[in-house]
Amino acid sequence: MTSTDREILRLAVPAFLALVAEPLFLLSDAAIIGHLGTTELAGLGIAGAVLQTLVGLCVFLAYGTTASVARHLGAGDTRGALTQGIDGCWLAVLIGTLVTVVGAVLARPLVELFGAGAAVSDQATAYLQVAIFGVTPLLLMLATTGVLRGLQDTRTPLWVAVGGNIANIVLNVVFVYGLDLGIAGSALGSVLAQLASAGVLVAVVVRAARREGAPLTPDRSGIVTAARTGVPLVLRTLTLRACLLVGTYAVTLAGRDTALDLATHQIAITLWTFLAFALDALAIAAQAITGRALGAGDVDGTRALTRRMVQWGWGAGIVSGLLLAASAPFLGPLFSPDTGVHHLLVPVLLVAALGQPIAGVVFVLDGVLIGAGDGAYLAWAGLGVLALYAPAAVLAALGPGGLVPVWLAMVVVFMGARFVLLTRRARTDTWLVTGSLASRP
Repeated sequence: MTSTDREILRLAVPAFLALVAEPLFLLSDAAIIGHLGTTELAGLGIAGAVLQTLVGLCVFLAYGTTASVARHLGAGDTRGALTQGIDGCWLAVLIGTLVTVVGAVLARPLVELFGAGAAVSDQATAYLQVAIFGVTPLLLMLATTGVLRGLQDTRTPLWVAVGGNIANIVLNVVFVYGLDLGIAGSALGSVLAQLASAGVLVAVVVRAARREGAPLTPDRSGIVTAARTGVPLVLRTLTLRACLLVGTYAVTLAGRDTALDLATHQIAITLWTFLAFALDALAIAAQAITGRALGAGDVDGTRALTRRMVQWGWGAGIVSGLLLAASAPFLGPLFSPDTGVHHLLVPVLLVAALGQPIAGVVFVLDGVLIGAGDGAYLAWAGLGVLALYAPAAVLAALGPGGLVPVWLAMVVVFMGARFVLLTRRARTDTWLVTGSLASRP
């Protein structure tokens, strides 16, 4: 094993475990709510899509912060790295407050955009109206995790994620079954677990900032700079989330039993997200190491890292695809007692399994380019992918095959287009910008 492999594993293994733990918030919610009924599970599918979109648009708080902090670290400026990280935390608070207010007011209209019917919409609204208050803690978790990853620490976020998920499961069981609060109780348990997790991560970052003499008070110019730097990543994330929302909308067009299709899709997309987060561990390692290497001016090392990371991406994707295909017949009963869901889920998961090797490479190269500060290209690439995928998903839904063709469109068009655009970019030298700031013409 080479030194590059050891460095990748040192960062990726804890990140893998932490990222696997993160979607367990939704996996545990899906398992608990799924046993309340198919309507409740379908409601979680709608609410989860809205909530993940609102939070997912702010993933730059983790990704952008990781890259910028790592660059400063590579340039030998630890105080500057933490100063940049604190600015990102304040930005998370400002954005989180705004999103919470807007989301609380517009919860019902956002849910009704999916046209899933009154019963499903009622359940989705009940969940979303409570879960929206976890947005600010979630964004703080993103920002502080980004700081720690940039400092090459992926272990602390792991322990916090594990503790948060244990708390989430316990609170969900108590509120949903012990206090009979239904789907709203599941949302409340998640919010409390997220609040506790954010508090621990903030305390760790604040302690590090004090140790290095970095300021803790909000700095207007620093916050504005962090926001401006994040704009391309927001656009990139917006296009990706739009693709997933189009996919959820396409599911509502795909068959006559909308609740059954949505419930099955919710389980499948949750498992897909679970695997995506697991593959993203390699991307996080790529972000941290790429940012540090370019900050130190090591272009040749960055190239060598990228080649090796792509090999890891192929391997991880093949393994995850085989595991998903092998377990597909047994996963349905874990999330729902509905035999219709069980039967429909198997072919959907087999399609998802076929896309895992491509996904492994896509996530790695996405991480490399984010670590390099190449957000503008990622934003334009995202727009291109959306333009191709949106009509393909709708056409697949309107055909005779139902839910399975919608998932085929996701694998072939959505992931396939990303693969082509990212591999072509990685072969160029445009993204190899060195120094503590990723400035580009």
